[in-house]
Amino acid sequence: MTTEIKVPAVGESVTEVTVAKWLKKLGDAVKVDDPIVELETDKATQEISATADGVLTEISAAEGTTLPIGALLGIIGDAGSKVAAAPAAPKAETKAETKAAPQPAPAQSAAVDRSGPAVRKLVEETKVDPTQIAATGKDGRLTKGDVLAAASAPAPAAAPAPKPAPAPHQPRALGEREERVRMTRLRKRIAERLKDAQNTAAMLTTFNEVDMTNVMALRERYRDSFEKKHGVRLGFMSLFTKACIVGLKELPAVNGEIDGEDIIYKNHYDIGVAVGTEQGLVVPVVRDADQMGFGDIEKKIAELGRKARDGKLSVDELMGGTFTITNGGIYGSLMSTPILNPPQSGILGMHKIQKRPMAIGDKIEIRPMMYLALSYDHRIVDGREAVTFLVRVKECIEDPERMLFDV
Repeated sequence: MTTEIKVPAVGESVTEVTVAKWLKKLGDAVKVDDPIVELETDKATQEISATADGVLTEISAAEGTTLPIGALLGIIGDAGSKVAAAPAAPKAETKAETKAAPQPAPAQSAAVDRSGPAVRKLVEETKVDPTQIAATGKDGRLTKGDVLAAASAPAPAAAPAPKPAPAPHQPRALGEREERVRMTRLRKRIAERLKDAQNTAAMLTTFNEVDMTNVMALRERYRDSFEKKHGVRLGFMSLFTKACIVGLKELPAVNGEIDGEDIIYKNHYDIGVAVGTEQGLVVPVVRDADQMGFGDIEKKIAELGRKARDGKLSVDELMGGTFTITNGGIYGSLMSTPILNPPQSGILGMHKIQKRPMAIGDKIEIRPMMYLALSYDHRIVDGREAVTFLVRVKECIEDPERMLFDV
């Protein structure tokens, strides 16, 4: 008995996958739920597990092969079954050179042949095309008048020359201490989406700074009891998520998107949380974050972070966000301008907490400060709305009790 391993449906908008890595070799014994092959899409990496016990007797697609949904990946056979030869790695595509077909010689004019030597000489001198001259002489002969009229007629406007096709990219020669690595589908998709955001959105960034004194004191005060009850540490992300939701409810354009000539306002709050991994940046989504408590948000963010770093995120966990938060501060960034995550209209950038002297009333005090950046699509979000949103986030972080009393 044999069992086929096929490319499963991995998401609504995903039509093809790339075989990233075979986790089992030909002839290896496998059991149900053993990971067999790792597939890479433009959204995530996903492991395919065995659905039957047996031996991996055939690998139909080598690593690096791109396949459509439903294509055959390999076969699991019974112990002792014949093992097929491994497939060849995919070759780089080459384009066959095509030779231009020979052009037929222009047709000779019978009217010239029937004309006298004087007319033929005039045709040669004026270099007119005799096949384009209407003959008015007897028996269809050309006259001198016909040739002179054609020679003095204005030349037809030349058709615009076709634009040359862009030259194919030629890989440059590598230096002695360089290596070439093919971009993953995820990295290519990240590049496409970020460039698309720059090309389509009227992207603008506004900045503010927030005093982290009160929220840091709040964390310190409830750190142990929070972790004891919820099994997870109280971080800044749940506080900023809740603060953003306050702003999104007041300014729904920041939570909306442009669809053609329409604006879609979303009355749900699915917050994307950017996570840096070795494969690239991914943005898993905390769904219905407005209906979750601080503990639930922290647990969900921790779970999504682990799955992102292990490459275990599903496509559904990466789709459908309405707003994104990215924290460059964990890498030491003091200030940045985050790029929108299309089709969203807003993204909040958090940064490094740094102590700075601040004027508090009539005194100078050292306070832990953080710069905040809101990048937004100016086609849907006005400057007043963007600035007001960022002020609301600042107010909620500097006075966390506001989020408890919804003020």
